Amino acid sequence: MAHLRSGRRLALAVPVVLSLTASLGLLPSAASAAPATGGTVRAADGPDLVYVVNTRTDHRTVGAVQREITRDGGTVVARYDRIGVFVARSADPDFGARLRAVRGVTSAGATRTAPLSAAGTTDEGAVRVLSPAERARVARSAAPGQEPLEPDQWDLRTIGADRAAKIRPGSRNVTVGVIDTGVDDTHPDIAPNFSASQSANCVSGRADTTYGAWRPADAGHYHGTHVAGEIAAARNGTGVAGVAPGVRVASINVAQPDEKSLFYPESVVCAFVFAADHGIEITNNSYYVDPWLYNCMDDPDQRAIVDAVNRAQSYAQRKGTLNVASAGNSNDDLDADTLVDDSSPDDSTARTRSVDPHECFDVPTQLPGVVTVSAVGVKGAKSYYSSYGRGVIDVAGPGGDKYQIPDTPSENGRVLSTLPGNQYGFLQGTSMASPHVAAVAALLKSVHPHATPARLQALLKAQADNPGCPAGPYDGDGDGVVDAVCAGGRHVNGLYGSGVVDALRAVG
Repeated sequence: MAHLRSGRRLALAVPVVLSLTASLGLLPSAASAAPATGGTVRAADGPDLVYVVNTRTDHRTVGAVQREITRDGGTVVARYDRIGVFVARSADPDFGARLRAVRGVTSAGATRTAPLSAAGTTDEGAVRVLSPAERARVARSAAPGQEPLEPDQWDLRTIGADRAAKIRPGSRNVTVGVIDTGVDDTHPDIAPNFSASQSANCVSGRADTTYGAWRPADAGHYHGTHVAGEIAAARNGTGVAGVAPGVRVASINVAQPDEKSLFYPESVVCAFVFAADHGIEITNNSYYVDPWLYNCMDDPDQRAIVDAVNRAQSYAQRKGTLNVASAGNSNDDLDADTLVDDSSPDDSTARTRSVDPHECFDVPTQLPGVVTVSAVGVKGAKSYYSSYGRGVIDVAGPGGDKYQIPDTPSENGRVLSTLPGNQYGFLQGTSMASPHVAAVAALLKSVHPHATPARLQALLKAQADNPGCPAGPYDGDGDGVVDAVCAGGRHVNGLYGSGVVDALRAVG
């Protein structure tokens, strides 16, 4: 699963974020941005590509652009009128260029470099699954009041989530939307808090709310179920506990059902709009949008991707949704002057390129208003893999670290959570840090139900506990080589932003 934060890099600094609002603009608020339907014409025979076409939002322009799309042989998949985004298919390689010349179109481009393909299968990758015998052994060490596998959940204790649950486990009026590979809502730890009415499959770029469409394609698409358990696994005497076991969790599946499990822009646009229009207060985003690790503004296709996803996530913010995202796992200094991308495009043949962090964007993590999260291990130190950067990281959360070993029954420094098929397993990554932050945000929203996304972000930073920069050189993997330089001070720095979130403070 190359797109997930368990194996991908992030490389954008804050000046890019600040310039994005001015370069793309934030669209007017709207009651709904749900896709409208319209007449379509099939494209010519041949391999299709998917495009996003971004327009002005007045009714006349939207209608005129739709006519141009169909006149050029394109097929409209979805039309999000209120944010001025079309999702279209065409087999014509000049489709994007022609649409960019249409009056009222601000940007248009392909969302992938390879044609649409048939689904395949996935495998379970690097997840470490607990066997029944191991589960029984851990359960024997559980103290009264703990969930059976909670002794292995060092992450809960690190941020005081176990104590917070006794005071305020979170409100049923708050929902966290997991934009990911799908969630197994039949899992006994997830079922009590799952919100089917706020769940969908957005893979096509248009929301499918058919019952069960939000579930993972197969057991190999385990990532979203793990994330959901970290957020809201119920305290019901079964398995594990979530950071906010009283809130609800929803699934918005955006993962292609094949071995790569990529998250394309049209799927993520659909997800943000769906979340906003279905009353989801917080979204968790433990991924970057494929196929480009960095979307550079001087490339017309990549610019269109940034434009489309930014319109959707900005719309969600205006509707009251806080978007939380992971920072990446390559130990990159996101405040660097120049970065190298050797993994893009990840849907075809990757090539090495240097990118200017002032002109290229990791999406959605570096979009305006999104909370960017780094990871720590059990000792509270930055995880060896976690990307960082002064002025880039907002807060940190437990993501696990195989070099920071906890005093737990399994002695596993990764994060334990739910997996499809009533399983449990360990993963590490900023993918795991982000849902801890999203869950703490849900607790804050439970305490402050009228807080706006901007206010919630401020509260996250205010309640965080910052360990400050390490006294000596940072050597995360213990090999004697300095792995990162911490810039900043005790209150705000490049490793932890404003600090590690604290669930107990959030409910206090």
